[in-house]
Amino acid sequence: MRELFERRLTVAVAESLTGGAVVARLIDVPGASAAVLGGIVAYNTELKHSLLGVDSAVLNVHGPVHPDVAAQMASRVREVLAVGGQAADIGISTTGVAGPNPQHGHPPGTVFVGIAIGADVRVIALDLVGDRASIRSQVVDSVIDAVLARVIES
Repeated sequence: MRELFERRLTVAVAESLTGGAVVARLIDVPGASAAVLGGIVAYNTELKHSLLGVDSAVLNVHGPVHPDVAAQMASRVREVLAVGGQAADIGISTTGVAGPNPQHGHPPGTVFVGIAIGADVRVIALDLVGDRASIRSQVVDSVIDAVLARVIES
């Protein structure tokens, strides 16, 4: 969070399998309101389209666990949670399978994390092992590490 504060960057988060855990981790830090605009938990596939504007054709063809879905979620949440007409500097997304059962042909631990900084949108594919709680926790840790690395890189 220090990097976000120092650079005066704002963040918006769109979560699926993490169910708000990324935003919760971010706002654990005192002063987080200076950087965190908010988050949307779009757990249901239809909400990914109706709230975030993820292309319904992509969802229909690939399902919700796909890198294109993660990319669109990260990109679009920046605008959806704009404050005063100003989009968030960084959009973060999580979509995947926490388990215990496969979803849309993907085994538990299949996760895609999207990070959008301006027009630069990147997706990280994770292949995690563990129970449902462990997978969700690993995703949150991976998101925090990946966002920090991207901010330092940019």
